[in-house]
Amino acid sequence: MYHKIYMIFFLLLVLTGCKKDPSLVGPTDAYSTSTYPKSINDLQSVLAPGYSNLRSLALYGFELMPKAMANAVHTSNGNYGDVVWKEWMNNNLSVTNTFSANAWSALYTGVKNCNVTLQAADFFEQNYAKPADLQMINYIRGQALFLRAFYYFQLECFYGESYIKGTIGADKMGVPLYDKIPADVASTQQPRAKTRQVWDFIISDLKKSADLLKGKVWSGADVGRVSEWAAKGLLGKAYVFTEDWTNAKTVLLDVIQHSNKFLMPYDKYRNAFVGITANEFNEESLFELNVDKDAKGDYGPYGNNPNATTLNGMIWSPSALGLDGTETSAKGLGYTGNGDIHDQNIKRFGYPLGYYTLVNNPKFNSAKPASYSNPKMIMDPVYKQAAQNVRDQKLADPRLYVNTVQPWLDSLKFDGSNWAPVSKPAYLAGQLNTYGWGYRKYAALDYPIETVQADACNWYFLRLADVFLLYAEAAKGSGDQGTALEYLNKVKRRAYGYPVDAPSPVDYGSLTAQTKAIGDPVLGNNPLYYERWAELFNEGQWWFDVCRWRLGKSEAAYFGSTLTVSNLQFNESKSYSWPIPQDEFNSNAKIAGQQNPGY
Repeated sequence: MYHKIYMIFFLLLVLTGCKKDPSLVGPTDAYSTSTYPKSINDLQSVLAPGYSNLRSLALYGFELMPKAMANAVHTSNGNYGDVVWKEWMNNNLSVTNTFSANAWSALYTGVKNCNVTLQAADFFEQNYAKPADLQMINYIRGQALFLRAFYYFQLECFYGESYIKGTIGADKMGVPLYDKIPADVASTQQPRAKTRQVWDFIISDLKKSADLLKGKVWSGADVGRVSEWAAKGLLGKAYVFTEDWTNAKTVLLDVIQHSNKFLMPYDKYRNAFVGITANEFNEESLFELNVDKDAKGDYGPYGNNPNATTLNGMIWSPSALGLDGTETSAKGLGYTGNGDIHDQNIKRFGYPLGYYTLVNNPKFNSAKPASYSNPKMIMDPVYKQAAQNVRDQKLADPRLYVNTVQPWLDSLKFDGSNWAPVSKPAYLAGQLNTYGWGYRKYAALDYPIETVQADACNWYFLRLADVFLLYAEAAKGSGDQGTALEYLNKVKRRAYGYPVDAPSPVDYGSLTAQTKAIGDPVLGNNPLYYERWAELFNEGQWWFDVCRWRLGKSEAAYFGSTLTVSNLQFNESKSYSWPIPQDEFNSNAKIAGQQNPGY
């Protein structure tokens, strides 16, 4: 990969991980670190692409989540029939799969940007820095080290041959490692490192990052920058993913006890993923990506003036009842027909009712045209009341309503001014054997994204609930079942609106207690698995857990089919790892013969 990008020239980009500070934003330009940077502001500009690359169209800007991951873990019902999308639904990728290949390239671009920053920091310190600059130089180094570790974390989880399980797997093939900008073309040729080497590299970077950022509290325009606690949170996650339970417990408990982070209350949590500015960078967030709604009609990151935007919500677009009051003319707030929530997810959250039917509206005013506010047909009122009771009495997991919108019970501001009931998408109209629920988390609810052309939802990469669940897993792995159970229950209590630290009526009694996933042979009696699935639904985490716990075959069986794939399969011998792209083999001689098994 580095044969394409090793030259020390790159674009000045907006600092994405942070709220935008005018002093950190410059015009598009190119420069070389042989003469640049000469000031802290210059060095901040060098750091900027390390953050902004997270919004790459190949990563969290567009392709990775709604197109690749939502289909891989079957969040989506897979209505879009493109062959590349179908490869994701079946987790049977080709070496030329564009989303996988693009993600590889973008992740290594992120690594490159971080290495450029680290080299630039050394250059600035040696040539231009004043004593007063040294602390900020180290803060910049700390951020770059975290970001490099984050990119390698993703690379290893997606493309590494396997995870480390106890004493097994350390000698498998990891990804190529680059700890500096290559000085010549020959040094761009790197073989795949061993899995243990990659994780050791990630862990080392995160330890250094935490040390360099120790005690630093960012505020104001800098509130979104990487902190010591982001580094320690990801470090704890790396220990869990390599089953180093002792170190995981130590680091994660440090975050829990000393980061001054807390689980937000349910009412705030429910609206923490829908673009409300007041909820950004909140008491639970450890690291999140700043996302700003773009100017009307600029098409987000595809537009002429892309800035801190993403476009995931264009795919995750729920539908509102049509202007004529029918589901047949339902209006999606973004692209329509790409795929809404797979029905099996609704059931897994414990929703106990079957499918609804439409009946004549007894309040229809025939003197007025049929409309979304005067529909001829409505959801069966008996069903609607039963569905409302499920919600009010918390008979289903309340996180169902954090993540999804329900036809006829929820509403969307479909034109930026008027609210209409959520509808099944038009392509499902008239089908009785489907729920037709839409996305809520990271979706537009109060504006038509096709008009506004950008998301408005910050993206959480790491939050305290994840840390609690990781700590529970580490406690379970080390034999401390009581602690594991308590931290699972803390997360569950918040979801049901109970105080986090006191026993509640919804507590699990054991690590094999029944969950809301009734009838699910894998998650039904495994609170650890279920809580990670339910709490982090549609946040890009479940794929890692599926791979770590090797749940691919059982997940395919549970979801069964999508709208375009009649019989979901999962190839246990290959599909837990994505293929190294063919372009890499075409240009990196040292990687010859090192493709992941099965490709």
